[in-house]
Amino acid sequence: MSGKVIWYKRFWTFIKDAKSELKKVTWPARAEITSTTIVVIIAVFFFGFFLFFMDVIFGWAITQIKAFFR
Repeated sequence: MSGKVIWYKRFWTFIKDAKSELKKVTWPARAEITSTTIVVIIAVFFFGFFLFFMDVIFGWAITQIKAFFR
């Protein structure tokens, strides 16, 4: 096995490199996480309701168009 690195040595090298990179990360503050989470939840509800109402409106319009051509 000359020239080949055994898989577990590569694995531990990967773990060390990942740990080193995680130390460089700037983690957001709790307040920032809370505020962005609230924004995401509000956006999800807004777009959910918007798409629901658009579906109802287009469904009604398609029904009216189909009834017109019968």
